[in-house]
Amino acid sequence: MKYRSKSLLVMLIGLLAAFGNSCILYRMKSKPMYNHYIKYAPFDAIIVPGYPYYGEKWEDVVKIRVLWAKYLYEQGYAKHIIFSGSAVYSPYIESRIMKEYAIALGIDSNAIFTEEKAEHSTENVYYSYKLAQEHGWENVALATDYVQVKMVRNFVSKEQIPVVYLPMLIHIVDTMQAFNRPAPPINDSVAFVPDFVPITERESMHKRWKGTRGKNIKKEKRKKD
Repeated sequence: MKYRSKSLLVMLIGLLAAFGNSCILYRMKSKPMYNHYIKYAPFDAIIVPGYPYYGEKWEDVVKIRVLWAKYLYEQGYAKHIIFSGSAVYSPYIESRIMKEYAIALGIDSNAIFTEEKAEHSTENVYYSYKLAQEHGWENVALATDYVQVKMVRNFVSKEQIPVVYLPMLIHIVDTMQAFNRPAPPINDSVAFVPDFVPITERESMHKRWKGTRGKNIKKEKRKKD
């Protein structure tokens, strides 16, 4: 079964990520941020947030994030890659789909890890850093488009999560032929979740908005305490 419908939020994020990063303003801001933090490489791990996969095509957002991870790994800037994301809007676990694409592009599977709980950008960072801690990795960076970096910076600062930022440099991704590169064949069945219910049917808009701001994580932390 193919899932074609997307929420307005997902479409907006996709448009901003795919096209916003090509704007001159974002290019100007991405480069100094990248240059500032790349000095701390090599990183024990980089966190790469997921994006919905609908069983039909290699979405541009997924494509550029995976290619950026590939660049950082092959340059020796990252020892491990953590792809993050659960099955949120479609019945495919986002992090597993990204892992399949990364392996198809030649990245060593032993260097790839998946975080499969996150349903929002804030949770991508929070749960992925927890995973990094479990492996004893301390030097960790968030490697994604500048749009998503902007979305999570306040949350990361408030929660005091010690990650730095490696916003993608679009000219590098362009040299990897991101937007006209054909999708490598993958086995998406390894990411498929039977009896899937999308987040739009499981949670109210209010709860999803709280999740976007990281409030659901705080609730979980209080329960543990």
